[in-house]
Amino acid sequence: MGQPYLRLAAAALILAAFVLGTAAFLVWFERKLLGRMQVRPGPNRVGPGGLLQPVADILKLTVKEDILPEHADRPLFRLAPLMAFVPAFAAFVVLPFGPGLVSADLNIGLLWILAVSTVSVLALIAAGWASNSKYALLGGMRAAAQMISYEVPLVLSLIGVVLAAGSLRLGRIVAAQAHLWFAVPQVLGFIVYLIAATAESNRSPFDLPEGESELVAGFHTEYSGVRFAFFFLAEYSYVFLAAAIATLAFLGGWSGPFLPPVVWFLVKTYAVIFFIIWLRATLPRIRIDQLLSFGWKVLLPLSLVNIFLVGLFRFI
Repeated sequence: MGQPYLRLAAAALILAAFVLGTAAFLVWFERKLLGRMQVRPGPNRVGPGGLLQPVADILKLTVKEDILPEHADRPLFRLAPLMAFVPAFAAFVVLPFGPGLVSADLNIGLLWILAVSTVSVLALIAAGWASNSKYALLGGMRAAAQMISYEVPLVLSLIGVVLAAGSLRLGRIVAAQAHLWFAVPQVLGFIVYLIAATAESNRSPFDLPEGESELVAGFHTEYSGVRFAFFFLAEYSYVFLAAAIATLAFLGGWSGPFLPPVVWFLVKTYAVIFFIIWLRATLPRIRIDQLLSFGWKVLLPLSLVNIFLVGLFRFI
């Protein structure tokens, strides 16, 4: 009777270790890439090539004092970091890394990821409101406006993939790209997805909710210690998740010659992550009015055009 529960607990522990390890590695990967792009070494002191720098950062945050603002909404202030990280962890449950390498192969896998990842916006609003700080509140309001604006074109860009594959199961979406990646006939949807996913992850040049130059640190201004670490890890988990969905939905998933499927999946995923980091090193932050106008006036019509073209092709 206890064996299914033991297997479930073991799978949960392995998945948790992978999510935390991936987020920590992405911190090092981004800092090294930004260092090279800006002609500086990046982390190079702790461990070989600075590889243990994220571990040192996490240990530092763990032992730092956990400061709770005097007039904060304390229950909500404590809950917000968990509301940010737990949905990211839940989304990884249905993420396939290869044929059969998935914790839960749901027939609505793509819908599950989109549904649980949307909860993160509630965490940012809760963090901004509960902190009782004008900077945190403005950051939370920006996060709500930004995520609502870019969630619509992101979902619509993936509808074209669902129409072409005829399924929401991620494994079937990958199988439907056996002869041609969806990024080729749906290049418009792929571009819309990349831009919208970058904005959904609060990445530069769309990092308005935590704009340091005007909002100190935005929605997590009042957070420190372990609670700040949860926000930090959630952000990088969503970056990997966004890149993984791009790989599965548009880049053929784990398909490829010579190398094992898992290796192909990780190579394509980290190629998308490289592009996201490249944007951060290249483009300046845009204004909030430009960000919202671009989402509603450019990305939304383009995503609708992509759906129309896919539907027309399917009809013909």
